[in-house]
Amino acid sequence: MIRFFTEWTQFGFMRNAFAAIVIITPLFGLLGTMIVERKMAFFSDALGHSAWTGIALGVVAGLSDTSLSMLLFAAVFALLLNKLSSAGTAANDTVISVFSSCSIAVGLAILSKGGNFSQYSGLLVGDVLSITKSEIGYLALIFAVTLLFWTFGFNWLQAVSIHRSLAKSRHIPVRFMENLFAVLTALIVMASIRWVGILIINALLILPAAASRNLSQNLREYHFFAVIFSIFSGIFGLIISYFINVATGPVIVILASIIYFSTFVYGSRIQ
Repeated sequence: MIRFFTEWTQFGFMRNAFAAIVIITPLFGLLGTMIVERKMAFFSDALGHSAWTGIALGVVAGLSDTSLSMLLFAAVFALLLNKLSSAGTAANDTVISVFSSCSIAVGLAILSKGGNFSQYSGLLVGDVLSITKSEIGYLALIFAVTLLFWTFGFNWLQAVSIHRSLAKSRHIPVRFMENLFAVLTALIVMASIRWVGILIINALLILPAAASRNLSQNLREYHFFAVIFSIFSGIFGLIISYFINVATGPVIVILASIIYFSTFVYGSRIQ
């Protein structure tokens, strides 16, 4: 048992990955609660898939590092989705699905030109073991910004989620809060994709919050359990993946899924 908790700490890349997970997972836990409450699971999934187009735009522009193009495209993509969804001309899931499909197709078409897609395929599952200390610093900055937003903007955002018209009557800037949350989610998703993976990043956002919802009796418990489940899945997923030599992201999602189904069964029994 001692070996389970100590052997992996001998390696610098594992210590870096551990630090990144300790930063990323609480973020996902917090954001996930609001994403689940606002029924934005399709939205966050579409953001993850839109990374292909952001990368493709960076390649077309000749950028050596496509991170900036990913972040900029994600912010614009999120704002555009919010705009069209609020217009009410079509169902939200339809609008999101159309934009997601289009962004995937455009991105893959550009990146696959000349048979070069293989160099980007690693983004599908991510590689948290490759994270550097400077990148951990960037994640820490994002974490600080998110906590700041949560401290000063959560009550407004919660009011908007419960009843938009009532929030407007209380002079809450509804559209601004929705756009701010969408952009913040987009930036965190894009900043994490390289280490988490496009295919599973939405699961890491949704599963801990959904599991927490199965147990929680109030908002405090909802956020607390979501963060705990997210951190637990991240840390133990990293350690287990080291010993069984499997990609870290999928192991984390498997643990988060087990927690979700366990809380679902438990929650059903106590109701």
